[in-house]
Amino acid sequence: MMAGQGSRVEGQAREGAGVSLDPRPLTLDCRSDFPILSQRVNGRRLAYLDSAASAQKPRAVLDAMTAFQETAYANIHRGVHTLAERATVAYEGARARVARFVGADDPAEVVFVRGTTEAVNLVANSWGAANLKPGDAVLVTALEHHANIVPWQLLAGRTGLRLIPCPVTDAGDVDLAAWERLLDAEPVKLAAFLHVSNAIGTVNPAREMAAMARARGARVLVDAAQAVVHLPTDVRALGADFLCFSGHKLYGPSGIGVLWARRELLEAMPPWQGGGDMIRSVSFAGTTFAEPPSRFEAGTPAITEAVGLAAALDWLEGVGIERAAAHERGLVEEALARLAEVPGLRVIGTPRERAAVISFVMDGVHPHDVGQLLDEEGVAVRVGHHCAQPAMERFGVPATARASFAAYSDAEDVEQLVRGLGRVREIFA
Repeated sequence: MMAGQGSRVEGQAREGAGVSLDPRPLTLDCRSDFPILSQRVNGRRLAYLDSAASAQKPRAVLDAMTAFQETAYANIHRGVHTLAERATVAYEGARARVARFVGADDPAEVVFVRGTTEAVNLVANSWGAANLKPGDAVLVTALEHHANIVPWQLLAGRTGLRLIPCPVTDAGDVDLAAWERLLDAEPVKLAAFLHVSNAIGTVNPAREMAAMARARGARVLVDAAQAVVHLPTDVRALGADFLCFSGHKLYGPSGIGVLWARRELLEAMPPWQGGGDMIRSVSFAGTTFAEPPSRFEAGTPAITEAVGLAAALDWLEGVGIERAAAHERGLVEEALARLAEVPGLRVIGTPRERAAVISFVMDGVHPHDVGQLLDEEGVAVRVGHHCAQPAMERFGVPATARASFAAYSDAEDVEQLVRGLGRVREIFA
């Protein structure tokens, strides 16, 4: 099956624009592309609303990985036999595919890592360790995932840098006036921020934030883990120096992620991990290192997963990112309207722009109880602090229940969620 085949899209889109002419939400019908969604959970139809944690995989991705394992798997780069050459072509083809997806000029600017977390750690331990000095500041937001907090704290313990959080409003938006004020008042060498909040769904004005930072001489790292699946991504237009994302949130496999960085930065960065395939020559007198991106890909990489990621990008672009986003926005609007009718339920945050995430609490019910009772109704949501404890603290809650939507989500998922919450309320009345 070619990428995008098997996905049925209803609705008319303006030619070349990828937006609906119809004011009603564009409806996708691609649920059947995802084999896992055909099962029943606790005797109920599965309503999978945990896509912000990990999206499910379409048949095209599963088939691409199986076909690669069955016909082309071998280790890459150094082999001269047929399978090694096939595997190398597939792996480097996946790199080129990612470069096109993010608007990169050069595939060599794409470094494969295990995920967003490893990408941020790579930047912190390579670029950060080489460029940040005592007193320098890294500016983040109060919405950050722990993956964009803890690596900088660890580096701060070694270098004396300072990690400064920018406050967010009661609505859940970054305070842009405070962002600009901190950039002017502090010696910010790196602005590192998420494009979309995994905790409450806020879409940050990333271009504006990046432009403010770059105008003051700071480098910019964008955590795009939650953004690339919902928003078209162009690293140059965004104004990023570094951009990170994970395959498993993008309809691809886990264990594969991407660090994109400007080539001149990668060429100046020292290796973070040592081992095979990241060297030019090794002797006991010393080692010289390969050019990027090989310098940062020590050891045998996730070859099959890279193939799966490329297939996921083909599938998503076959459906259309804008079409999927319009579909998701319609579902979020419908869900917000329905949830507003549930007594005792409070949605966290009212940001100016929200991606496909709704985080909520119910009076008198712990989020874990909400999640367990929803599971009995076949509804999968995420509960907890979502690896964003400072964001939870900002909104005065220890944890929330989170429903997150994807291209395969549909109106019946919303209906099941609302019915399930009705049962939660009955039990805890």
